[in-house]
Amino acid sequence: MKELYINYIADRLQLKSWQVENCADMFEDGDTIPFISRYRKEKTGGMDDAEVAEIKHWIDVFAEMEKRKETVVKTISEAGALSDELKGKIESCVSATELEDIYLPFKPKRRTRATIARELGLEPLADVMWNVRSRDIIASAKPFVKGKVASIDDALAGARDIVAERLSETAGIRENLRTIFRQRRIVSTVTKAGKESQDADKYRSYFNFSMPLNRIPSHNLLAILRAEKEGFLSTGIDADPEKCGSKIYYDFCQEHSYPSGELCNQIKEAVADAFKRLLEPSISGEVIREAKEKADIESIKVFGENLRQLLLGAPVGQKRTMAIDPGFRNGCKIACLDERGELLHHTIIFPHPPQNEKVKSIVSVQEMLEKYDIQAVAIGNGTASRETEEFMKKISLPDGCKVWTVSEDGASIYSASEVARKEFPNEDVTVRGAVSIGRRLMDPLAELVKIDPKNLGIGQYQHDVDQALLKEKLDNTVESCVNAVGVNLNTASPYLLAYVSGIGPALAENIIAYRSAEGGFKSRAELKKVPRLGSKAFEQCAGFLRIRGAENPLDNSAVHPESYPIVDRMARSLGVSARELVGNEELCSRISAEDFVTREAGLPTINDILKELAKPGLDPREQASAFEFADDIHSIEDLKVGMELPGIVTNITNFGAFVDIGLHDNGLIHVSQMGPRGTDPTKVVKLHQQIKVSVLGVDLDRGRISLKLL
Repeated sequence: MKELYINYIADRLQLKSWQVENCADMFEDGDTIPFISRYRKEKTGGMDDAEVAEIKHWIDVFAEMEKRKETVVKTISEAGALSDELKGKIESCVSATELEDIYLPFKPKRRTRATIARELGLEPLADVMWNVRSRDIIASAKPFVKGKVASIDDALAGARDIVAERLSETAGIRENLRTIFRQRRIVSTVTKAGKESQDADKYRSYFNFSMPLNRIPSHNLLAILRAEKEGFLSTGIDADPEKCGSKIYYDFCQEHSYPSGELCNQIKEAVADAFKRLLEPSISGEVIREAKEKADIESIKVFGENLRQLLLGAPVGQKRTMAIDPGFRNGCKIACLDERGELLHHTIIFPHPPQNEKVKSIVSVQEMLEKYDIQAVAIGNGTASRETEEFMKKISLPDGCKVWTVSEDGASIYSASEVARKEFPNEDVTVRGAVSIGRRLMDPLAELVKIDPKNLGIGQYQHDVDQALLKEKLDNTVESCVNAVGVNLNTASPYLLAYVSGIGPALAENIIAYRSAEGGFKSRAELKKVPRLGSKAFEQCAGFLRIRGAENPLDNSAVHPESYPIVDRMARSLGVSARELVGNEELCSRISAEDFVTREAGLPTINDILKELAKPGLDPREQASAFEFADDIHSIEDLKVGMELPGIVTNITNFGAFVDIGLHDNGLIHVSQMGPRGTDPTKVVKLHQQIKVSVLGVDLDRGRISLKLL
């Protein structure tokens, strides 16, 4: 990678150049983000996966920029306009905006007013204007009055069109205007369609709105731009045409010289036209897009953090589970699962109106609890959830069996997906949905990786932000979570295995096929027998895969196979076997990390090995805890201002957090009710955190509930 880019990335991310260069080299060698952050800390200076992912993002950005530079150089060269100076400017660019500004005068364009003027032979007159070489521009224009140029005014107008286009393509002028526009206000006004459509009511607060572009919150900007896209708002920047025109004229004069007489008037006319017709729409669009890019990054960051918390939600573990997808008229769909999430039985009960088959439903559930030795009950949090929870209180549960409420977000998407059809080809969508609810309780990570994160009911404006950037962030987040937890090689689904460092969908299927044929893996080394899983893939994935009951206990830990010889040396230094050392905190505490540092394995790696040996395969996720809503709250009408209620955080945005308090509609804790001005909601609460809130306000007409965090 070019030193130019390495230094830029290092400066932007406040890192050392060697850290960026090492990461670039490792990515070029085929190393993955989880592998680099976990097993190559000496080369990164101990960067976490988010920091390594950020470097990867910029490496990809500059790889695309290099391709763009090749196109720009080729186009300009073919036009015969490429000088060494211009080529040097292009090669030294690290900003896409700067590159496009350089390219703009040479970029093939549609037929413009300036193009027409050139076709009429007026470019020489425009050159006279541009270079301020005439004391009498009227006289200079007379020779151009011929053919289709009927008058001096026509000649001057055509020359002005060419000058205006040149002004609009001058890099310095464009950048100076961007600086001005960035300090101005974004303004939105309602359109005729917005006034006439009821769908526009949700944007009413933006019908006559303005705010400094550099201070507008990301969610406000994204809402405005969505409304504009839907045709309900018109937006723009309130830049002052006179001040901008004066700045353009000043920049022109500094570059050329101050014109006098009629030439001065002609240049000023060209400046005014350039601003109104060409620069204002272009620069306004650019700075709004620039602001949206920042808003996208903020929104995607929140989405990514929500997703991380969701995926790393506390698992109940391998328990025989009864999963209930609640409903009224269509009944409650029940699926009974074994410890591995395999479907044992499914049925439908009708304990709620209009059927009200309570006794029959109680008997049916009681029989299933006993027959399938149920250890946990998962109830979806959708329609009839609270009523089903109340119904389950009438049933005698087995000792230790608890009832849990589980988010249904995305369950319907999963149940109709190709993934679900492959898993349950003979079951309908209702059964698949219930199974998904149960599996989410057992292991959220293993189940949620099957669903597009955008369908999980988290984040803000996820369909409005840059979709490529969103996918990159979410893919990195899922990959990070899967590899942080580790994957059981002998039980993991292909969808979970696909996210393991170095594997991917094709190798995941090969692993499953080998596992089925051979009856499971007995060691990590056996992975090398999987078709198409070469030495590089083995290096990347081995440390993140676990084999319970393996002959070598290190195969069920996060110690990488490349470090097994180090563990053997540690064990020999204590006069014990590696098996005796694994999981023995007292023995591990007697080892001096410095004694085992080598050129290949530095102190960070040795410390990680010791930490893992003391508690091998430790799951970083918290333990699950049961939760109950307030017994006396069943509808929004039951709420009173000042009530204190338990709740569960269901979504976090930049403007606050949504909280389930056991009703159909979630309440909102606005960011102003979380702490001092400027508080970041993601730093105050976590997704699915159990909290206590007080009711600030209730809007029955709109079904809105305002809450305060206690």
